[in-house]
Order: sequence, then structure tokens, then C-alpha cells
Amino acid sequence: MSAEPSDVSGVHDDAAEANRVRIFDTTLRDGEQSPGASLSSAEKLEIARQLARLGVDIIEAGFPAASPDDLLAVQRIAEEIGSDDGPVICGLARANEEDIRAAWEAVQPAAKPRIHTFLATSNLHMERKLRMSRSEVKTRIGEMVAFAAGFCADIEFSPEDGCRSDPDFLVEVLTIAIEAGATTLNIPDTVGYTTPDEYFALMRKLINETPGAERVIWSAHCHDDLGLATANTLSAIRAGARQAEVTINGIGERAGNTALEEIVMALHTRPRFYDLHTTIDTQQLLRTSRMVSNYTGLVVQPNKAIVGSNAFAHEAGIHQDGMLKDQRTYEIMTPATVGYAESRLVLGKHSGRHAFRKRMEELGFELTDENLNVVFVRFKELADKKKNVTDADLEALVADEFYGPQEIYRLVDIQVACGRPGMPTATVRLAGPEESVIRPAIGTGPVDAVFRAIDQIIGQPNTLIEYSVHSITEGIDAMGEVTVRISDPEGEHTYGGYGADVDIIVASAKAYLGALNRMLAMRGSRHRRAEGQAAEIQIAATQSQAQ
Repeated sequence: MSAEPSDVSGVHDDAAEANRVRIFDTTLRDGEQSPGASLSSAEKLEIARQLARLGVDIIEAGFPAASPDDLLAVQRIAEEIGSDDGPVICGLARANEEDIRAAWEAVQPAAKPRIHTFLATSNLHMERKLRMSRSEVKTRIGEMVAFAAGFCADIEFSPEDGCRSDPDFLVEVLTIAIEAGATTLNIPDTVGYTTPDEYFALMRKLINETPGAERVIWSAHCHDDLGLATANTLSAIRAGARQAEVTINGIGERAGNTALEEIVMALHTRPRFYDLHTTIDTQQLLRTSRMVSNYTGLVVQPNKAIVGSNAFAHEAGIHQDGMLKDQRTYEIMTPATVGYAESRLVLGKHSGRHAFRKRMEELGFELTDENLNVVFVRFKELADKKKNVTDADLEALVADEFYGPQEIYRLVDIQVACGRPGMPTATVRLAGPEESVIRPAIGTGPVDAVFRAIDQIIGQPNTLIEYSVHSITEGIDAMGEVTVRISDPEGEHTYGGYGADVDIIVASAKAYLGALNRMLAMRGSRHRRAEGQAAEIQIAATQSQAQ
């Protein structure tokens, strides 16, 4: 039994339809086959709702014959998502009656149902896996495509391992599939073996030489084993394919499938080159990507095209300078196009002064050129130690540099040994008013040892009143903030110190030195005032005697 193509899978005469690439999303079927990416029925339904919002043309919702739960999941999606104005709901089936019946049972509630059946056609698969001859394969394809077409008008057929099949045999097979009622012919690169030039030539040959080719939609389904899935799919589209089989984030068997977001944005960003379009709402791409990542547990790599966290992030100073002048210098699409709020200028060891000044101004710090240079040096030192420099880090640097005390003693080097068994030992080098001094000390812990070493160098008696430490940024490389309060021997005055560093011991040393420097500066000021008063008294006494 043959059937006329449905509105979605058939060929339309108008130019707009001829230039439209249909997006066939198989995240819920091929994508779920990623190791560890199993989804519950409820999760599948939620992702299907988002795929409908995204605007995909066809949702391959699952492999109904695989399990009762998979059949139920496809059925629920067909009932709730497969409305008249919604996407086509498709179920996968091997080329046997049991699978095809299960697929039809699952997709039947949809307003636009599709059955997708397949059978291997490469010599390797036919001989080693199927144990079937070419004649037997052709007979099976004709019978099973016709059997599926007896249930619904929208039938897709795939010759599994098509890219390693004999092209002339493929022409014979696909001709039979068209005659039996197939309305979409998918040419899968099942093992990610082909290259863009090969795939282009194969697709062009099949479209040109298969009788009835003009009555069906040609589709590309590529795997990423050689990292060529997106390039291969785009080559097939240039050769005449008008359906792309893709997954969100490129998840799928082994190295995954062609990524939906990459195909969509390639066509969207290069309209003059491809002269093709999709009906995808690109602003939903990021949201969809994150949902799939959360539900499957498969993390999106930061440098993933389009939806990776670094896709619109810039750290290099040259790039940041260009971005601040004109975003088009280093971005071929706007972040908002795919769902991001804005680009990010990431401050790191490659950042330049221009981006650094811009960020400091955004944080409310109006720094002179001289002060900016001072903080920029400190920033570079910090960026060499930790991967991500946050706003909290920058605020701490400014506070540490400009709101701290006059540096009478400055921390140069510090080395600590601690643990069990053993005695916590610290060696500290300070730059003093006249020279650098090194002293070792033993304490009850590493911080205590550091403080004792500093005391030996400065020799300023004091009492530690308060020691407080907390993380001011997140992550294992968090920047630590330490505050210290000490009092003078008489207990009349207290002095505070502050330090920030990725090494909490270093931050502690800075804070303690800050408090001591304040004490020394205050005592020096009082001493100078006392000396001035004594001098005034002496002068007055001398003048009195002279009179």
C-alpha cells in the first residue's frame, strides 16, 4: 500500500518550502542512547514540550518496541504534544511487523504521526549482523515499508550504515522504498565514517539517480566519531537534503550526533551562503540545551559551539579591546540570538588594561591611572594563581591595596610546613624600613607559626584579640579573606588588619602585618607628637631664660 506524502514530509512547490530545512530532533531516541543518559517518561515529556517551543518539525520520541516504558513515553508525547499545530511525532521501528505495530500504537494519538523504519544495507552489516542476502534485504524493505504505510501516510526509511553501502545498491533499495510508500529517505552515517566531500557526492548521486526522488524529502543523519557530523550534515544539505536529524548538545551513541544548535545557527548566520532557513526559535536554544543537560546529567563542555559557557566569553586582551569598541569584531552572532543575556568579558591572566579599567568602573571604582596600574599588577599576580577572577576578588584587591595601612613592613616570602606528625614551622621574609629580614618560628599551627615569625622580625609586643577568616568567592580555588584585631601592650588601643589571597596562610600574614603596621604608624605618630611637644617646651624655656 502506498500513500501520498503528508504536508510535513512531502514536497511543496513554493520557494519558501523548497528552501526550508526541516529539523528532525532525535534527542529522545538516539540522544537517550548515550551511556548514562536514560530519561524517565516524565522527563521525556518535559523535554518534548520544550522541543515544541523550540519549533522543531519532527520529534523522534523514542523506540517503542524497546520497552513498555518507552512505548508509554512516546504515547504520552503523541497525546500531549502532537496537536494539529505541533510537531510530527515519530517512533522508530526495525523492519519487522512487531516493531512497526508498537511504533504505530505509540504515535497514533498524534495529529501528525510518523513511523521511521530501518534496515542495514552495507555488506558488512548484511553479512555479519543480518545474515541476509541483497535480494532478501530488498524484499524485506519493500514489505515492511508497505506494512508501515498501511498505518499512516508519513513513513521514513533509513538504510542503516548507508555511507558504507554500495551506492548503486542504495539506489535500488531506495527506489523500492519509494514505491512501497516512503515519504522521507534518510541516509545515515551510522558510524561517523564519511567525510563532507564523500557525503555530498553520495547524497547528490542518490537524489539524481533514484526514480521518484522528487516525491520525497531527503534527510541526513550523521554521527560524530571523527568530529565531522556538523560538516557532513551541512554538505548533505548543500547537496539537496532538506531534513537534518540532530540532537540537543549533540548527544547520542558513542561520540554523539550532529548538534541541532550548530546546524540551525550555521544556516541562520550564513544565509547568503546557504540560502536556506529553519523554523527554529533560536532564542530557545540555550534554555533547551540546559534542560537536556540537567535531565541527562551530561555536562556541556565550556567551549561547545553556540551553547557552551565560553561561547560568548572573551578573556584575551586583544579580543576584549575589540569587543569594547565593536562586538562584531569577535562575535559572528549576538548572544541574545541563542538565549544568552549578553557577552562576558572574563578577567584572567590574558586580559588587558582596557577591559580591566572597564570592569573596575562598572564596580564603582574610579581609579587614577597610577592607582589602576598598581591594582592591575596585583590582579595579574592573582590571575596567575586562580582560573577565574571574580568581582569579589577585584573588590578585595582594591580594599587591600588602597584602604590598608601604610606599609612599614611588607611581606616578601613565606614558607610553611605542617601536618601530623611534625611541628608547624614557618619561615617569613619581610622588607623593613632598612633591609629585608628572614626569621623562622614554630607554632601550634601554621598561622600561629607565621605570626610568631613576624613577631621575631618586628619585635612589637601586642595581644591578638580577633582572628577571622572566610571565603569571599566560590570554588576550590576560592579567594580567602582574613581580618585581624590586635591591641597594644597597655590595652589602650586596638588596631585592625585585612588580607586577601588564594592562599589563606598568606592572607593571614597580610592581615597581621596590616594590624602591626597600623600600630607602628600610630605609635610613630604619637612619638613624633611627643618629641614636638618636648621641643616646644625646651624652646619656650630657653626663651624665658634669655629674657
